[in-house]
Amino acid sequence: MIKKHQIYKKDKWNMMTVEVQGKSLILREISDQWGEESHTFLSRPALMQWAEKRFPKEDFKDREAEWQDIMNAFKEI
Repeated sequence: MIKKHQIYKKDKWNMMTVEVQGKSLILREISDQWGEESHTFLSRPALMQWAEKRFPKEDFKDREAEWQDIMNAFKEI
């Protein structure tokens, strides 16, 4: 059974989802700048480590709530 989690969706060109397939976590990121990127993780800690690098808190100055929402979405997977 595949379980799909939406991390964020701004529009149909800027979104991120994670599919849980057994022990694998498949992250798909679609952006209007880079197209679609896919990453496969074998553990939740590896996914969280990637998320913290991809969304450094310093990049969200004055938008802490947005950063917290993204991190919470990852933690719920």
